[in-house]
This record gives sequence, structure tokens and C-alpha cells, in this order.
Amino acid sequence: MTTFYDVPADLLNPALAGKLADVKSINRPEWADFVKTGVHRERPPTQENWWELRCAALIRKIAREGPIGVNALAQAYGGRKDNGAHPNTPAMGSRHIIRTALQQLEDAGFVARKETKTVSSVEGDQKLFSGRIVTSSGQKILDEVAHELRGEAEAAYPGLAKY
Repeated sequence: MTTFYDVPADLLNPALAGKLADVKSINRPEWADFVKTGVHRERPPTQENWWELRCAALIRKIAREGPIGVNALAQAYGGRKDNGAHPNTPAMGSRHIIRTALQQLEDAGFVARKETKTVSSVEGDQKLFSGRIVTSSGQKILDEVAHELRGEAEAAYPGLAKY
């Protein structure tokens, strides 16, 4: 069976974004047309389906590296900030975009929080989480899309056939 590891991200993410566009709980917020994806960017994204593409990329990254938190994801989607005459510095991506997309993916059932332990405090018991992981339905949709794209991936990248 083909898994999402067998298909390159440049083929997998657009196809997965097409599947996520059909999911009711994943929709672009009203503010998403005007927001930049990080402080290192000068303009908002110009693609029509950039929200679905970001959600697809998040599912894939969480499946590969999970459990992973919002700050680590923001660092992964960051870039180099232009400081004018001063040296460029690393900048993080927008945590609000990532957090909102993860909340939508949780509502859809593709991603879940991984609980590490419960701590008792003055306000009662509180759960601590180590990050987000992919659920079985998220793994299923990733592998279904990868299986559909296997032939196209082997045609585009001939070296993949031996795997």
C-alpha cells in the first residue's frame, strides 16, 4: 500500500488541498484575504486556495514530525526578515493562521492533541499537551491521496519506482 511518504510534497499537497476543499469544517476565514502569512512577507498570498494548501501542508508535516506544536510549525513556515540596511534575521510564520487551521483540522477529525499528563492546581486538574498528532482518519485521507497519485509520481520522478 502506498503511503504519503512515497509521494513528493509538491504532488501530494495540491491534491490533498482539493480533497480538503470538500470538507465542511475547513473553510477560509473572512480575514484570510487580507492577512500576511508572517512578518517576513510583504503581501498576502495571491493563490485562490492558499488556505486549503496550508491545511494540507500542515496535515503532512504533523504526520511526518508529530507530535509537534504551534511554535515549531511557525518556525517551519517562517523565513528571512528583511531589515533594510541591517542583516536579515529569521522570522516566524503567523501563529494565528496555524492555530486557526489546526482548530479547523481538529473539528474535521484529522488532527488531535496528544495529552502528556494531568496536573492538579488550585483551579482543578489541568491537562498538559505535547503537540498535535494525526488521527486515523487524517492518516487515511493522506494515504488515499498518495495512492491515487502514485502513478503520476512515478512518471514525474522515475527513481521512485524501485521503492
